[in-house]
Amino acid sequence: MSEAAPQNAPQPEVLTLNIEKLVAGGLGLARDEGGVVLVRGALPGERVRASVRSGRGVRQGVTLEVLEASPDRVDGPRLPTADLAHASYAAQLRYKRDFVREALSRIAKLQHGVNETVPSPSEWHYRNTAQYLVTPTGLAYRERRGNEPLVVGEDPLVMSAISAIVNKIDPAHLDPASEVAFRASALTGEVVAALIGAGEPRVFLRASDHLMDAGVVGVSLAQPAGRRFSAGVRLIAGESEIREQFGRVQVSVSATGFAQVNPAAAGLAYVSAAELAGSGEHAVDLYGGAGAIGRHLAPNFRRVTVLDASPEALARGRQDVAESVAAGRAEGNVTYVGGDAARFSELGTDVIVVDPPRAGLEEGARIHIDSSTADRLVYISCDPATWARDVGDLVRRGWKLGEVTPHDFYPQTSHIEIVSVLNR
Repeated sequence: MSEAAPQNAPQPEVLTLNIEKLVAGGLGLARDEGGVVLVRGALPGERVRASVRSGRGVRQGVTLEVLEASPDRVDGPRLPTADLAHASYAAQLRYKRDFVREALSRIAKLQHGVNETVPSPSEWHYRNTAQYLVTPTGLAYRERRGNEPLVVGEDPLVMSAISAIVNKIDPAHLDPASEVAFRASALTGEVVAALIGAGEPRVFLRASDHLMDAGVVGVSLAQPAGRRFSAGVRLIAGESEIREQFGRVQVSVSATGFAQVNPAAAGLAYVSAAELAGSGEHAVDLYGGAGAIGRHLAPNFRRVTVLDASPEALARGRQDVAESVAAGRAEGNVTYVGGDAARFSELGTDVIVVDPPRAGLEEGARIHIDSSTADRLVYISCDPATWARDVGDLVRRGWKLGEVTPHDFYPQTSHIEIVSVLNR
């Protein structure tokens, strides 16, 4: 049953609006006598009827009808995970470049060139991970707008290996799990799963067997937690990890550990980042995770240090490097160190590479980078706003922004990745 709206909540009004441009989040910006309105499902140059609700901050609305359509508009799936699927892919790439340009101008206060967006090798079926709610009526999208879970039908964003398993699952057999997560490999075609639910592993054995029968090669159990997978993960059956190719290196990935969701697109960005890093004595990869980027630096530096706060990621990285060295590949110069990027104290560094979470670089990390011996910083970001904030700060400290290239890891969505370089 839907939650009742508060009695005093303002009722939405239907407005006819002209969309000026698209802003971060994939929202169309319009203006009327009341000020700015941000409209979901609209494109620049369109005239739309929208349901608009007032509230704190900028008014937001949802497109009800397109009165004058943009030539960029296409028919796309109406999914909470695909907020730009109503635009052609060529238009999506232009919009995402514009997001980066606007962030540089508005937040960093810099007028600087931005390269064209590097497209994803696949526009559809690129996601190697998915996490769904387990409901009586089926698996449902975990992230949703509104009050009711939206049951998954055909999900055109996830890899076909995950879709094939989801189609075989009876949610009743996953009890008592509240959620289930999957990770697929484009390299091997394998899928691992993780059940999320409270209780001992023995109470999830039936659910685990059901997933193994559906085709996964391993099942783990994660206790519910406010921060995803932070309450511990235990293996129930099969394998906990599978192999995946990211650019020039193979890494181990799991259903619960962090890894980029579009391996082919991420691989292109990692190769580009390594080229921007150049060569030297010592490179440090901050927020390095399992070291997919750091390992790309290994051939061009005498030593590489990968620093991260996640013991799980560091353990996977050490294992991957050991296997690579055993296979005769020259990655023995990569060292993994546990620590906080805002407190790293490595000296004698030629190049620093950062790929921070959406919140960007903490002030302490920016201070350490600026006071380090590095003369080059390769900055990879998944958020134009926090990236522009950090770039603006570093430029004011004396750094010079060089090449800026958007990379599309998330086709059909408004998300964008940025690969950039700053020099002293």
